[in-house]
Amino acid sequence: MPRHLLIRLEAPLIAFGGETIDNFGVIRDFPALSMVTGLLANALGWRREEDERHNRLQQRIVMGARIERMGERFTDFQTAQLGAKDAGWTTMGIPESRQGGATSYDSPHLRYRDYHADPAVLVALRLEPVDESPALDELAEALNHPARPLFIGRKPCLPMSLLFAGWADSKNLLHALRTAPAITAPRDKSWVLQWPDGEGEFEGDRLLDLCDERNWTSGVHGGWRPVRQVAIRPEGV
Repeated sequence: MPRHLLIRLEAPLIAFGGETIDNFGVIRDFPALSMVTGLLANALGWRREEDERHNRLQQRIVMGARIERMGERFTDFQTAQLGAKDAGWTTMGIPESRQGGATSYDSPHLRYRDYHADPAVLVALRLEPVDESPALDELAEALNHPARPLFIGRKPCLPMSLLFAGWADSKNLLHALRTAPAITAPRDKSWVLQWPDGEGEFEGDRLLDLCDERNWTSGVHGGWRPVRQVAIRPEGV
């Protein structure tokens, strides 16, 4: 049976980012394929501008997730007083300066960022094809000994434990998510599972279209992939 890598996403704060609109940074319930790709690439020590590497890794990842504890949602209201000579870091590697008129610096910069507080999510994934680098063992080693500090979604979201949570030999992702040991003591009455269509079916599941793939060359998200989602009752609850 295929071997799946298990990743534990548990922290005081987590941000599974969604589509940012203006100064509102929203979140979604499940980790995006692009977020997991970036997390693994960061652990491997890749640079953001290595877009071909990122694109290929994302293409190879077959992943699903299990929400064991949803946690609470809250919105952080952030302000920053920026001056005309202030410059900010950008993903392009070039400092970005401000370009407004004289009065544009009188008011602070405002933005809103949503977060999950105290969630617990298990990710199961495999790579296709399996004989291409990086292999699953390389990803596990990188998660245990990352090249750089890791965060879950946003830089303030530091994991509370090692991300590598073991292995699961399962016929498909649904089976891996249903049978993998719990990463935390049950608090909620149900787990919520999400996995790609074609990786098993469960009575009462819903078929959804999900946009969570990033074009690492252009820096934007696009395309849709079908996923299934269902709530199940964990054993012993």
